[in-house]
Amino acid sequence: MKKQLYIVFFVFVMLLIPQSNYAQIDFNKPADDDLGDVSDAYQEHFFEALKQKGIENHQRAVESLLKCIEIDGSDPVLYFELGKNYNKLKNFGAAEDALKKAINKVPDNEWFLDELYLTYMSQKEYNKAIKTVKQLVKYHPDYKEDLANIYMQTGNFKEALKILDELDAELGLNKARDILRNRIYNATGRKKDQIENLEARADKNPESEDTYLRLIFRYSENNDKQKAFETAKKLLEINPKSELVHLALYKFYLDEGSADKAINSMKIALESSQINPESKIKVLSDFVKFVAKNQQYETDLVDVTSMMSKIESNGKTLVELAQYYLLKGEKQKALKFYEQALAKEEENFGILRNIILLHIDLEQFDKAEERSDEGLEIFPSQPVLYLANGVALNYLNRPKEAIDSLEMGLDYIIEDNKMEIDFYKQLAKAYTATNNLSKAQTFTDKAKKLEGVN
Repeated sequence: MKKQLYIVFFVFVMLLIPQSNYAQIDFNKPADDDLGDVSDAYQEHFFEALKQKGIENHQRAVESLLKCIEIDGSDPVLYFELGKNYNKLKNFGAAEDALKKAINKVPDNEWFLDELYLTYMSQKEYNKAIKTVKQLVKYHPDYKEDLANIYMQTGNFKEALKILDELDAELGLNKARDILRNRIYNATGRKKDQIENLEARADKNPESEDTYLRLIFRYSENNDKQKAFETAKKLLEINPKSELVHLALYKFYLDEGSADKAINSMKIALESSQINPESKIKVLSDFVKFVAKNQQYETDLVDVTSMMSKIESNGKTLVELAQYYLLKGEKQKALKFYEQALAKEEENFGILRNIILLHIDLEQFDKAEERSDEGLEIFPSQPVLYLANGVALNYLNRPKEAIDSLEMGLDYIIEDNKMEIDFYKQLAKAYTATNNLSKAQTFTDKAKKLEGVN
């Protein structure tokens, strides 16, 4: 069965070559004298080469192919297969020699040229690769794009851009080519050329939202905010239904002092199905910062935060909302947003710590004790969790448990006198509650001593 598969593969490979090149070997021809034995040996070695290549034993494949060549080296497929196996063995010099022999026999074979191209690229021999890929261009435009990439690698930016321009004219715009074009512009610092290219595109195709958005970005990157703003407004005029443009517009409106327009743009961006969650988080973050300085717009912020369920965030903006309400002294609201943030980032220690401290601040000691216990299972070496746990237990009139937690936490304090003082004060309080006044005094004295150092 395996031999039949190899025969099918062999026939397929042979079909890749013009008949004139492999008709010289006729396996069906009756044997003359010892030629039958020779033909059988040839086939046996060739099938063995294919088998060894199939199981990735490329050295054995090479040996079998060389035996074929000893019998009859006229078939270009032998050198092609030899080159491929040498490439797998990273013997690129031998691969190049073998593939050149195949190409000499069949100069216009795409597969032979492509393998030689791979050989040169593997060695970063770009000048040789350029010569080969130029022969391949006639087979497929992708090779022309490869040529542009090689020119980029060799620093021949002018030729690379020339090819990209030709491809854009022939095939239309393409994201991959635009990425390469931008890499060239960035490498050469030719931001002006980059902008001129986009401006020409916008003139040629004024309906293209993508071109205008790129222009806005490039103007902004070039610190030409006025042109960026004008372009954004022009896009909105051409395409009033554009949602993506509001990612830029709200910032310009904020800079201009047009608060109502900025808020409208933010709302459109946050409700848009075209804008990714990460960008929406940035919009909401900017909204929070704006309202922190302009509290008359807090109602709009409340409206916007109702959209949070539609936004998949990493918790960062929820934390900013929490901090905003914390600064306002609205601790319960701050706690609500911290809880939402923790639900999205369950192992974020900073968020958990803030929640526990807020529970203590709000005198929610049962919750503080519960959350600090949960936290210690995940973060057993964080002293602040032991401290918070001890504080909560002291207020819950469970001093013995407080002592256990606090004394364990002391071992994790590293060069933090302020925290150490807090531990000693809580231990003094716990020992007082258990009527162990001697121990209580010891920890009170330790706290005072450290306070004197500070």
